[in-house]
Amino acid sequence: MEPPSLSYPILRARHRRQPSQGIAPLIVLSLTGLSLAHAVYAGGVLPQGGHYVAGTGTIANQGNVLTVTQPGSSRGVIDWNSFSIGKCNSVMFDNGSGATLSRVTGFSPSAILGSLKATGGVYLINPQGIVVGRSGVISTGGRFVASTLDLPDTAFVNGGTLTLSGTSGGKVANLGKISSSGGDVFLIAHDAAVNAGSISAPNGTAEYVVGQQVVLYESSSNRQVFVQIGSKGQVLDRGATQAAQINLEAADGNIYALAGGGSRIRATGTAMRDGHIWLVADTGHVTQRGTIEATNADGSGGTVDTLADSLTLAHGARVRAGLWNVSTPNFTVDTPTAHAFARSLNVGTSIDASATGTNGASGDMTVASSLEWKGSASLSLVAYRNVTIAPATTIRNSGSGNLSLRGDAASIDNASSVSNQGVIDWSGSTGTVSALYDMNGSYSPGTIRSNSAWTGAPYSGLVTQVTGYKLVNSLTDLQNVSLDLSGNYALGKDIDASATASNPGTGAGPSVEFLSLGSAATPFSGQFDGMGHVIDGFGQNGSYMPPGSRPLGLFGEIGTTGVVRNVGMTNSALYDLYDDIIDNQPIVVTLGILAGRNRGLITYAYATGFRGAPHYGNAPVGGLVGTNDGLIERSWSSANVGDAGEAGGLVGANLGRIAQSYATGVVSTDIFGSPGGLVGVNSGTVSQSYATGTAFGDLSAGGLVYANTGVIEQSFATGLVRGYCCPPPGTPTFYGGIAAVGNGTIANNVYWDKETTTRAVSTGDGTQLPASNGLTTAQMSNPASFDTSWDISPTGVWIIAAGATHPILRWQPGH
Repeated sequence: MEPPSLSYPILRARHRRQPSQGIAPLIVLSLTGLSLAHAVYAGGVLPQGGHYVAGTGTIANQGNVLTVTQPGSSRGVIDWNSFSIGKCNSVMFDNGSGATLSRVTGFSPSAILGSLKATGGVYLINPQGIVVGRSGVISTGGRFVASTLDLPDTAFVNGGTLTLSGTSGGKVANLGKISSSGGDVFLIAHDAAVNAGSISAPNGTAEYVVGQQVVLYESSSNRQVFVQIGSKGQVLDRGATQAAQINLEAADGNIYALAGGGSRIRATGTAMRDGHIWLVADTGHVTQRGTIEATNADGSGGTVDTLADSLTLAHGARVRAGLWNVSTPNFTVDTPTAHAFARSLNVGTSIDASATGTNGASGDMTVASSLEWKGSASLSLVAYRNVTIAPATTIRNSGSGNLSLRGDAASIDNASSVSNQGVIDWSGSTGTVSALYDMNGSYSPGTIRSNSAWTGAPYSGLVTQVTGYKLVNSLTDLQNVSLDLSGNYALGKDIDASATASNPGTGAGPSVEFLSLGSAATPFSGQFDGMGHVIDGFGQNGSYMPPGSRPLGLFGEIGTTGVVRNVGMTNSALYDLYDDIIDNQPIVVTLGILAGRNRGLITYAYATGFRGAPHYGNAPVGGLVGTNDGLIERSWSSANVGDAGEAGGLVGANLGRIAQSYATGVVSTDIFGSPGGLVGVNSGTVSQSYATGTAFGDLSAGGLVYANTGVIEQSFATGLVRGYCCPPPGTPTFYGGIAAVGNGTIANNVYWDKETTTRAVSTGDGTQLPASNGLTTAQMSNPASFDTSWDISPTGVWIIAAGATHPILRWQPGH
């Protein structure tokens, strides 16, 4: 039978009228070097000359069918003189869940025009090139790899990470159909990897990669091929690709992601893999056209990463996903880019665009074309150096989208600035605008139109719709907040504050003496947004601090207009803080890791480490805040607290309000102390909060608070409440599952675990709850045990996870 003509000009340009886009050099390619007719003539209509060189198996030819049988789930290597399959012929690999490497040692490219099936994985390696014709169908149960790069037999048989290398000019192309029901599909070449057919890997990744040396990993949750040595090759996907994750990578070459009608490059995640697409050409060019789509298994989210030295967004370019990360060394939002961004934002895709400053570029972000969208998607424009909105340019949202403009993306204090020379119009939006710039740089807000009816979302801590933040990138920057206590600040990265800690074992003081930000006389009155970052290793030691009356902590005092949010204080170490006399000067302090005193708002803040050590006095000491006169919400502490004063796992003395917060650390004091699992002394309000840490006091302790003259509602305690085993005869002791003492209001929707606290009563001395509010551990894990005011619904404040011993707050991380 005479083979059909196989001169496939599959990459002919659909964009001949736009040669400036750089598509033509690749698209006019007709797979030079892959003469498929020659391949069929030279190699026959079935693979020829195959024999095992590693592993064992049999190769049988019957008519137009060739069957490779490989025992069990083993791995084997077969060398072939040629490997092509005629249009009416088929090859079957019966290799269980194992894998077979088929290497062509002859001089003909491989043409797959018929059927190739496998129960397991197949690696087809041919330096001369591989093409799956329009009639070709490949279906495997495991991985399918088509590569012109080779790998050692031993490495393949051993499995695990594989390194493939080669410089052959052969190309890998698919015009037909390739699918893997249980694995991945890889097209790997030195010069060109092309998909102009359809590829499906619903449970794995589809990856098209060019390079001289690549590494192939075994990964169930990430892309698996990474280029180690580039080849200036080209990757083209103008067919249909669908997989859980997709990766097109040409480290120093070009990528053409040319989706046709509909979403023809589509990643749909699984339970094991989020939907993710990568287009990676670090020092090359990416051309992106049409719709690229990534979603997670539940239909939400999905991520597309586009990384290139230069980028063309053309002909309806759009990303439909949860997030599109797109970056180039310098980034200009020109008209085609603005249109692509608007199309993506309008379908709900948030965009994070970055000017990276790599490859010798300055790293500036310039918005040179107006951009407008509706809805809730957000736009982030980030630059290694400066962000500029050009004159006569407008960025506008009508919906609830956020805009973030950030200079100094690397957080290296490079004096980067944000300049708006155009218009930012958020008058019809309920979203926010944030401008973040280096402390030594500047912010030019220009013309900004805000929404007069805007209000911050509950628990967000946001008080202004449009805010310019100075970036805090170092311990020095952090201390310099004291130079402008009314300013707005944001952490640019995690801060190492270990230089502030002293060593009590050696008596050595800190190498950096950190002075608390704000005092009673001049409190912090601005905004401080941690942006989810942490300040690690923060320490203070009263023995090395100047004497005088002061609150101590990262912030000494937060004023009534001050806001601190989204920040963690990790591995903190604060001790030897006296309420005593030093150099004949009285020290009257209130102590907290985050703040000595809060009169403003703290939200989504937390602390770990320890706070205080036993000393004489009555200073309020808390794991997060010493004294709270304001509002603390959705915050927590696991810090261990030890002091002789009013000691609480979260707050020492609460005169304000604490809501949806918790503490898990140990609170331990001596005979003079007032330990409570969450609060030492409460004369304010505690609601929807709890404590699980041990409360230890010589003569008295409370599971939730020590003393209560305020209000406690919809809260609970489960931590051990204990003291010394043998107090002196006749000495009164006061231990309660909720409070040690108090006659304030403890609502009937407050509970304690009578087994884990070891307490049969709610209060050691004072107002008692009914004994029935003392629950067993089994009851604490049952939603029916709680008052109807507790919302333990699928969207409620509280959640009781399977196997949990008590409720937790739904907002908690990792719930």
